[in-house]
Amino acid sequence: MNKNQVSGRVEQAKGAVKEVAGKAVGNASLQAEGNVQKNMGKAEKHFGDAREHAKDKAKDAVDKL
Repeated sequence: MNKNQVSGRVEQAKGAVKEVAGKAVGNASLQAEGNVQKNMGKAEKHFGDAREHAKDKAKDAVDKL
């Protein structure tokens, strides 16, 4: 697990909390901000997943040599 995976999951969770809180109190701005933060976290998590996958593939290629 790399830092992008961890950071992405944290941001995704924080965004989800903001989104729910915004919906609960009727604050559309907070809800939208949470949605954006959640999706940015999701993107960062996917970036981290891709980095980890590439690292694993490179290690496998080196091991085959």
